[in-house]
Amino acid sequence: MTEAADLVKDTTTANFRQDVLAESMKQPVLVDFWAPWCGPCKQLAPVIEKVVRASKGKVKLVKMNIDEHPQVAGQLGVQSIPAVFAFDRGQPVDGFMGNLPESQIKGFIERLIGPLGADSAALLAEAKAMLEAHDAAGAAERFAALLAEDSENPEALGGLARAYILAGTLDQARRILETVPEGKRGHAAIAGAIAALDLAEQAAAFGDVGDLRRKVEANPADHQARFDLALALNAHNRREDAVDQLIAILRKDRAWNDEAARKQLLQFFDAWGPMDEATLYGRRQLSATLFA
Repeated sequence: MTEAADLVKDTTTANFRQDVLAESMKQPVLVDFWAPWCGPCKQLAPVIEKVVRASKGKVKLVKMNIDEHPQVAGQLGVQSIPAVFAFDRGQPVDGFMGNLPESQIKGFIERLIGPLGADSAALLAEAKAMLEAHDAAGAAERFAALLAEDSENPEALGGLARAYILAGTLDQARRILETVPEGKRGHAAIAGAIAALDLAEQAAAFGDVGDLRRKVEANPADHQARFDLALALNAHNRREDAVDQLIAILRKDRAWNDEAARKQLLQFFDAWGPMDEATLYGRRQLSATLFA
């Protein structure tokens, strides 16, 4: 994590490219254009510095004295100060002029990086709730905020991957999971996200649920058709129905296709999570079938 002393610095015209443009490729950088004679600048400075330091490295502040270094301010069209510009990935993306109260400065920064000063546990709970509510964008924003604090947090990595899966951006989910350190790939959140991604990638190959169901009804012994039906049902979020199809295979032929039905159930459980109602239902059905 960046030390608080490194979050606020002065810059010059010569150093602007490195201090702002290059640095904003890592996290957003605020540029505060000020001058020694400017009263509102002196009022703004301690407040914006306080809020930036509270971000704990998610954003940095660079201060530029326009009396000594007027060129950049002129290029950006600054006509009054204090003026604050937010740079992200080398480009100005937002800004404000004048001396704002702390609450508005905090809101300005939160638009760039997400909630400030939130407890990690509370932020994780909020992210998970958004995922359950199918708010992929909101969940992704909060999981990303957690990763800004701890880039190897398995709950946040798995959650962010699930948010991308929910949004249908499977390539991004795969890239996130590929960054997981080897020692954390066995974590339940990571294993669940991997299982969910595998299921999502399979979904594109499924046939129509109605066609598959008619195929099974025409030949109940066609275990492959029933297996495909279970996958298709899960892709349509009909989880308990998917469980029932796999249980039907187990009851007829437990060893079919190297226990494919049992293994698929376990993958469903990983993808759905241990406390999902369909997981609990499936485990009851599996136990009743295996130990009958």
